[in-house]
Amino acid sequence: MASMTAAPRRRFARLTAAAGLLVTVVALLLAPASPAAAHAVLSSSSPAASSVVPNAPTEVVLTFSEPVRKVPDKIRVIAPDGSRVDRGEPTFADSVVSIPVDNSAGNGTYLVTYRVISADSHPVSGAFTFSVGAPSEPPVDAGNDSRADPVVSNAVKVSKFVGYAGLLLLVGATLVLALLWPRRLPRTAPARLAWIGLGLVALATVATTLLQVPYTNGGGPFDITGAGLGLVLGSTFGAAHLVRLGLLAAAAVLLRPLFAGSVGRTDLIILGVLGGAALLTWPLAGHPAASPAPAVSVLVDAVHLGSMAVWLGGLVMLVVFLLPRADERELGAILPIWSRWAALAVSALLLAGIVQALIEVATPAALVNTTYGRLVLAKVGLFALVIAVAAYSRHLVRKRIAASRPAPMRRAVWVELAVTAVVLAVTSVLVQTPPARTAGADVAGAESGYFTTTVQSSLYSMQIEMAPAQRGNNSVHFYAYTLDNQPLPIKEWKATVALPSAGIEAIDVPLLPLTDNHATGEINLPSAGEWELRVTARTTEIDQATVTATVSIR
Repeated sequence: MASMTAAPRRRFARLTAAAGLLVTVVALLLAPASPAAAHAVLSSSSPAASSVVPNAPTEVVLTFSEPVRKVPDKIRVIAPDGSRVDRGEPTFADSVVSIPVDNSAGNGTYLVTYRVISADSHPVSGAFTFSVGAPSEPPVDAGNDSRADPVVSNAVKVSKFVGYAGLLLLVGATLVLALLWPRRLPRTAPARLAWIGLGLVALATVATTLLQVPYTNGGGPFDITGAGLGLVLGSTFGAAHLVRLGLLAAAAVLLRPLFAGSVGRTDLIILGVLGGAALLTWPLAGHPAASPAPAVSVLVDAVHLGSMAVWLGGLVMLVVFLLPRADERELGAILPIWSRWAALAVSALLLAGIVQALIEVATPAALVNTTYGRLVLAKVGLFALVIAVAAYSRHLVRKRIAASRPAPMRRAVWVELAVTAVVLAVTSVLVQTPPARTAGADVAGAESGYFTTTVQSSLYSMQIEMAPAQRGNNSVHFYAYTLDNQPLPIKEWKATVALPSAGIEAIDVPLLPLTDNHATGEINLPSAGEWELRVTARTTEIDQATVTATVSIR
């Protein structure tokens, strides 16, 4: 009779879990696509940072290294007298942000401040100045500070640490109860530990989602608004966290019979699928989803996280429950199996970590010259220490010492857990740090190479800017004015660059009109030398003129 009532209950649990997985798949399909790029940095601007231009621009253009999203009222242009001269809402077009500007504020130094959201969900903020006519005392932005509140930043790191800790408790307890737990021992205490782990993961997920609102906007920990929460939940970051909560709820239905000792093979398979899907939500909400190889990075990061949870969660179960409670015969059977699992998990962890480092660090110099690289080195050093202790534990298992005398094994496992707690703390900071491959690339506030000149034809005056005016990728901006210095609408733009001294014929520059009198483009200049830049602008159906400028490329 009991088996007859248990069967419908088990079928209901499977259907509920399957429904949760189906909802998750649908949510992933409907979630906004995450661009395949890196942690955003400001790669160029017009006017260029620290430049001196002859005329006040009608707009300021920011070009980032990847597509970015808007943070309301966090992009401002401040005139020399301290007043705001940005007008209306900035326009976001892929990685280009155009800010309409009132150009009647006069000569002097202007301040541009910005805060946007990059593809990996992290806010990117900065500021730079440019001058019109001649430099003056830089103005001060009297608006809200665009920098992240340190309380919020630290709270995000703490919530991520809590989430990692909960994950290893949940995975470790579930795995051991399903496959290694002795029948004679009660399951109440380890089941309670697993429920605590699930609760910590859910709590951390909710906290991280809520904290993302002030983290994005630059506010305090309680500056959470409905509009801000809506923006977060409508992003890939928010979708990944909602999916995680749904998967946790679906898994909880199957965990209850497992902890009671009455779970079937099919239930374990469904539970494994739910767990694998849940692991993917961590990289989908962070750096891996915005790496140069997002599919590889997401998969590798999920493997890295899952291996960590299996290894450390198993160690917790070993030191808290199995070593003190199991007898010598049970330990003799359990420890060799666990030792093989741990070796496999550590190998996967190491391999995944190497692949992650190659993608996110990119160069050997970045290991020592960036915060991200130094954190990776610290993590590697701590990991080496843990491996040494784990090798000692494996030696005890092989010599069959651990089963008969568990005290040395217990001490070794405690050391492993203590060091790996520090590793988790380092990881919590690491996931909030810009990857080494992008660190230092931001041009905001830095003295960057640029070229600017104004040339005239019989029809117009053309202001030309190029940054960084070096070999490689360059951004060019063209502004057309009437001969009495008023913005002049252009119907058609065309530009070419050539290096006659090296036999390089004219190369077309693809141009994107941003306003009636402003166009921009990207061009790769492979060699140093005196490049000839020719711009043709058509003002009417029949009137057009060409101007030429020579750009020295270093």
